[in-house]
Amino acid sequence: MVTPEQVANAVKNEENIQLLDVRTLGEYSVKHLKNAQNICVTSNDFKEKVARLNKNEPVYVYCKMGGRSAQAAAILKEMGFKKVYDLQGGLDHWEQKGFEAVN
Repeated sequence: MVTPEQVANAVKNEENIQLLDVRTLGEYSVKHLKNAQNICVTSNDFKEKVARLNKNEPVYVYCKMGGRSAQAAAILKEMGFKKVYDLQGGLDHWEQKGFEAVN
């Protein structure tokens, strides 16, 4: 688990960050973190799509409140991803802390 502040710092300072929104495409279309890619954790092809990500680079996952991102983080770890970070409290917490989401 990482705080919104830690994610904001990583987005700002790390070059090879992989930011993953695991909500539905509809939710993603309304608002998401800048430069996040959308791969819905409840889709049948979630594992197939995330397999294209770099397993050696950090992956930051988030959803609306933290439930689905925890599920996604567990799957990524099972698949051999080395650095998986789950945004505590999801997008809701991110915005409560005053950070911006884009649409």
